[in-house]
Amino acid sequence: MKKRITIFTNEDYLRQISSEVDFEKDDVISYINELREFCENEKVFALAPVQIGIAKRIIYFKNTTPETSKNSNSDYNENEILINPKLISSKGHTRFLERCASCEDYVGTVDRPYIVEVEFYTVSGEKKHEFFEGFKATVFCHEYDHLNGILHIDLADDVQKMTYEQTIEYRKEHPYKIISYDTLKSKEVRKIIKI
Repeated sequence: MKKRITIFTNEDYLRQISSEVDFEKDDVISYINELREFCENEKVFALAPVQIGIAKRIIYFKNTTPETSKNSNSDYNENEILINPKLISSKGHTRFLERCASCEDYVGTVDRPYIVEVEFYTVSGEKKHEFFEGFKATVFCHEYDHLNGILHIDLADDVQKMTYEQTIEYRKEHPYKIISYDTLKSKEVRKIIKI
């Protein structure tokens, strides 16, 4: 298993802009296996490959619900892969205390959109166009930032040190907060994407 890269071991590496996956030249399956192995053994919602030394534009979703107990359960893994994702648009406003495998115990409350419109490729190279809403949009944005060399501590206005256990307790008192859906409500999003 590849080692985690942190702001203490190699911040410059984390700050780079990851390059696009070339389906003909890159060993995509190997990248995904590395991401899956790391996620199964760590308490994370998702992962960007740059966090384990692969500077490629991939997002691996392990758990896109705010239920943190699923993060420590290696049997729960959404195993959803987004290759070369592009953020098309965003609406709404949420707040959540974020932590990151690359930032050790440095946490911070980050404002994110409630809905994101995203284009990406699947492992088989199929192009997809989807809307993610709520917590999944937050997780997407956190990982998408990694692909562009941005860390959650760059965006938070209250960076502080907390252990994993302290973070869990804090989140019980300060859960994921939806401030605004903007003009596009969940029902309207479903109508647009024909769910």
